Amino acid sequence: MEPRVANKFRLGRKLGSGSFGEIFLGTHVQTNEEVAIKLESVKTKHPQLLYESKLYRILQGGTGIPNVNWFGVEGDYNVLVMDLLGPSLEDLFSFCNRKLSLKTVLMLADQMINRVEYVHQKSFLHRDIKPDNFLIGRGRKTSQVYIIDFGLAKKYRDSGTRQHIPYREQKNLTGTARYASVNTHLGVEQSRRDDLESLGYVLMYFLKGSLPWQGLKAGTKKQKYDKISERKIATSVDALCRGYPTEFVSYFHYCRSLCFEDTPDYQYLKRLFRDLFIREGFQFDYVFDWTIIKYQQSEMSVPPRALAAAAGQSSGMAPVANNNRLSGTEDGRRSGWSDDPLRRQVPPAGINAVSFSKQKYPVRQEQSSSKDVVMQVQGLSKEMLPHIGPHRCWSTQTPGLGFHRLAGSCPTPRAVSPL
Repeated sequence: MEPRVANKFRLGRKLGSGSFGEIFLGTHVQTNEEVAIKLESVKTKHPQLLYESKLYRILQGGTGIPNVNWFGVEGDYNVLVMDLLGPSLEDLFSFCNRKLSLKTVLMLADQMINRVEYVHQKSFLHRDIKPDNFLIGRGRKTSQVYIIDFGLAKKYRDSGTRQHIPYREQKNLTGTARYASVNTHLGVEQSRRDDLESLGYVLMYFLKGSLPWQGLKAGTKKQKYDKISERKIATSVDALCRGYPTEFVSYFHYCRSLCFEDTPDYQYLKRLFRDLFIREGFQFDYVFDWTIIKYQQSEMSVPPRALAAAAGQSSGMAPVANNNRLSGTEDGRRSGWSDDPLRRQVPPAGINAVSFSKQKYPVRQEQSSSKDVVMQVQGLSKEMLPHIGPHRCWSTQTPGLGFHRLAGSCPTPRAVSPL
């Protein structure tokens, strides 16, 4: 018999793998609806799937939060069944020759800030903001951005008392070095400001095609992390954003001005980019760079009368950059999974044709959600047509490296010499 999960889902081909385990394409036996099935060995040293499934339950109902269909134990595996989504923003960035237009970045920024704000409202930090962890939907939801992979998420306040976690130092880096905040590199406990700073780096990555601390050579992973940290600290915000609208400088200055426990003004950040969007004369039509490229490709291969799509304002795109993610490692945990037909397509040992569940719970379906927590990337479908140390609080950046401290209770920074 064919391998099944919970006797509800057929286990299909392998889509990818990561530190958590493996992910497979699945199909609901009754509806034939495609799903993503994440498998994690019950013997794993640091299990995260149960934690992640619980977090998804807490987040259910939010726009851009994928649905969990089932969680349980099957044979030798913890199993999480989720809706299947479209490609990640990293995949789409690559599809667009590794550079995105200002219009596309601003439309993404609006949704991405909303997603981070929602997670924060639920008293959690994501702690691994990167392009791989934002996916687009499928079908009618191809214009909607989803946030995924909460394996590194952390509760930053008590849900009842709203008591914030204490400020700490000498913490190990959690997340992806390329997009980690300066404070995270310096060992400061993360808070809401750090997710937002990381998001700023993602936006500049999209605009520039690469970040100044990419491609650094080092003998060991630790040396690599140190080099990334040093280069990031040595790169002023003005230098990072040179040649791009000043709103991006304002975004970073605001994020770095926040004290450890501060609640960010998400509306201010969105307004920064919305005002820029209007000033540039863009239309918020959800026509992204990849929409245009896909349209152009279709136009070349299909008779004109068979095409029905709109193309909005967008600038040209040029190739650049390489990829180096990390999550405790240089390249990091993989959270986007490639639908690679060359990979083996057999289910793992321990998943039987008729298997059992030791633990499960139903999760309410989110009406506004689309399909998944993974990506399919065998092509895009035609549906896409329609001088500083750890600190609690800093103010504006001074020339060169440093920041000057706001008056108040913020601690004196530990000096860090740049290269």
